[in-house]
Amino acid sequence: MSDLLFLAFLAQHDDQAWHRAVDRLQGAIHPVDREATRVWFHLYPMRLQRALERAGDPAALEQHLRLGGRWRLADQRDTSHHFLFGHRYWLEVCDTLRQFAGRPVAPGSLDLAAQVQEVARTAASSLRVDVSWIVGITAIALRTLQQVGLPEGGGTRVQNPKLRAEDDPDRVVARRERDGAPGLFGFLRGRRRQWTVTFDERQAARSFPLIDSQHLTTAAALDTRDYRSGDARCTEGPIPVQCRSCSCGTCWVGVISGKEHLSAVDARERTTIAALGYIESDEPRPVVRLACMAQASGPVTIVIPPWNGQIGTRLARTEHGA
Repeated sequence: MSDLLFLAFLAQHDDQAWHRAVDRLQGAIHPVDREATRVWFHLYPMRLQRALERAGDPAALEQHLRLGGRWRLADQRDTSHHFLFGHRYWLEVCDTLRQFAGRPVAPGSLDLAAQVQEVARTAASSLRVDVSWIVGITAIALRTLQQVGLPEGGGTRVQNPKLRAEDDPDRVVARRERDGAPGLFGFLRGRRRQWTVTFDERQAARSFPLIDSQHLTTAAALDTRDYRSGDARCTEGPIPVQCRSCSCGTCWVGVISGKEHLSAVDARERTTIAALGYIESDEPRPVVRLACMAQASGPVTIVIPPWNGQIGTRLARTEHGA
């Protein structure tokens, strides 16, 4: 019963409270996971889950929100954060969090960001790694505990195959920026600049080339490998796409590195991603983009959400009984 105190503490925080906490934690998170952590908290909105749990007819609500793909966090709690460097420490962080949640006293701090850091410090000490490496994955662990519960304990260490040999996150950051850079004299030889868009760091082949200033969906469509067998939404390359006109929201992506290399979001894209419920941000280059609108002028590392839907204005109308 002691974990009820910790769960009661977490239950006080909604999506917006978590976004504010993650923003406060940015300076404590290593750059390798700084944007990735922010992305994750937009991929699995608690608001959507709660709405489906309350719905008298969940299937009808899913259809109304035009949900497609895999949106249930409970079905992927061990893999939803595969794009974080800290993912490799997931089970150890979960073990530490269980110890905190099982204490017969209230959390040491009622400040959400401070509580994340306290758990992260304990886990980092046990793992003998820099605490900045795991602050992001610790925040995700707390949110997962609140939203769907933690996985069963006693597992083995979670590994990201491609990153296994790269135990230094600084090297990962450097590699992301270096991928696809043109040769020193490439421009002088008359070749158009070409960059690499990486969409899954778990495998070396999970990337595609992009000509300078090309839209992400345009470049992705030239990747003719079979992605549809793994995700029925992928009819043209690895990024799901339907309309190409900034309206359906199918092609949304999270940007975990290189957002400064993308074109600034314009008024149309900003309005659409807010109406879809993916993100509301005044940043010129937010961490969530529509790939049909974003043009790249440098290497970019993205994560492709496993689902899409229209959970902004449509869900708001449902919540207000319309």
